[in-house]
Amino acid sequence: MIYDYIIIGTGVAGLNAARLIPKDKRVLILCKMSTWNCNTFWAQGGIASAVDESDIPTHIKDTLTAGVNYNDKVAVELLSKKSVSVIKNLIADGMKFDLNDNGELAYTKEAAHSRNRILHADGDATGRMMHIFLLEHCPHAIVTQAVVCDLLIKDDICYGVQYFTNETTQKVAYAHTTIIASGGVGSIYRYHTNSTANAGEIQGIIAEKGLPLKDMEMMQFHPTVIRGTTFARKPLLSEALRGEGAYIVDDNGYRFLFDYHKDGELAPRDVVSRSIFDYNKKTGLNVYLSFETFEKKAFKKRFPNIYSNLKELGYDLPFERVPISPAFHYSMGGIETTLDAKVKGMKNLYAIGEAACTGVHGANRLASNSLLEGLVFSEIAVEDSLKNDFKIKKENYDKPIINYVRNQAIDKDLKDNLREMMWTHASIVRDPKTLQTTLDTIESYLKLNVGRLLYLRLLTAKSILKSALERKKSLGAHYIKEN
Repeated sequence: MIYDYIIIGTGVAGLNAARLIPKDKRVLILCKMSTWNCNTFWAQGGIASAVDESDIPTHIKDTLTAGVNYNDKVAVELLSKKSVSVIKNLIADGMKFDLNDNGELAYTKEAAHSRNRILHADGDATGRMMHIFLLEHCPHAIVTQAVVCDLLIKDDICYGVQYFTNETTQKVAYAHTTIIASGGVGSIYRYHTNSTANAGEIQGIIAEKGLPLKDMEMMQFHPTVIRGTTFARKPLLSEALRGEGAYIVDDNGYRFLFDYHKDGELAPRDVVSRSIFDYNKKTGLNVYLSFETFEKKAFKKRFPNIYSNLKELGYDLPFERVPISPAFHYSMGGIETTLDAKVKGMKNLYAIGEAACTGVHGANRLASNSLLEGLVFSEIAVEDSLKNDFKIKKENYDKPIINYVRNQAIDKDLKDNLREMMWTHASIVRDPKTLQTTLDTIESYLKLNVGRLLYLRLLTAKSILKSALERKKSLGAHYIKEN
């Protein structure tokens, strides 16, 4: 059997693509873990959108400014112009965003936006509410615990995918069109805000096939995650908190961010993350998020999930300060695509969402543009694939199917070392010497008899390090230490 579509991933991009593919198409959706274990589910802040036609130029300008004008301007224009219609389409289909007292959409503000244009749902659970909505509107089959380990590619055509269903069993599925929506790379860093499913294996496959990865050095670190928890995925304190009055202080209650940038807490994320990193290193003082400008009842209403999550961790908000530090958050770089969401050089392979590099984020993503990118480019991918109606001939794929070993005994220690090295040497502040040493270590790991999944993670890490070494000057989220 040949599917019409295979979709890899069940976050906002993959599920929105599934929603838009006609119900009579044969669609196989592959989910690495469980459906909720994705970054969309954890997204707190909201979704950015031009409020109306008149706001499009300003949304474009804010996106370009945050991205240090390294963005693909045409892609940014496409994102903003389509934002109004994709939001209307979602609402028409039944998605409920929070309303203000007049019954109108309640737009809020986040860092680096020049006006209120962020929509949210259930206060601070926008991603989760959108994820539930998209799952409810998914008419196609989802296979969970399906870990993709290869793409069947020959002569610029993708014939389908190979995936693990457990530790040893592998399956092959063929499709006329394949859509990658597998998310980012967070789990190759020691501290991150991502789902544990996001480990960059698909980017590793792309590198292995000689297909283009772009801007892999452009990694965003979220400035405000809760410090002191034991798990790798750190609980996030949404950007929206600072947009609505929370501020960052040291042990003495000093708001030091204004020493680094005129916008203080509302400076772009890379500036805030670096400033916290630098200030802590220079002074040895701890850094906190303070909520003292909030009234308790209003805080609980606007941020119900953050309130209850922090209560479980022992904090009484808004009366207590919460210790914070930066952690890996989002990859601006990824699989290079054209403006029609196709993987560059391929006839029937698409990449959307965080896995893709469309060029919209440039050197630093503007807050809450990520859910929007997933919606806009999933719509573009489906429209383009339906128009092209590409058909594969299964018998044309005559390459051998390799029986991979998923994990080896040595993998765990190497995986831990990888995450530690990437956090220490390829995160907020980078030094060319230690980048090169880390790259050499990764190259030595690649020569060992490692499992397939770690091998692909190592290829992704290698692409990040090589890109970071090739960019000699600091730009946006890529910050080179001055010796």
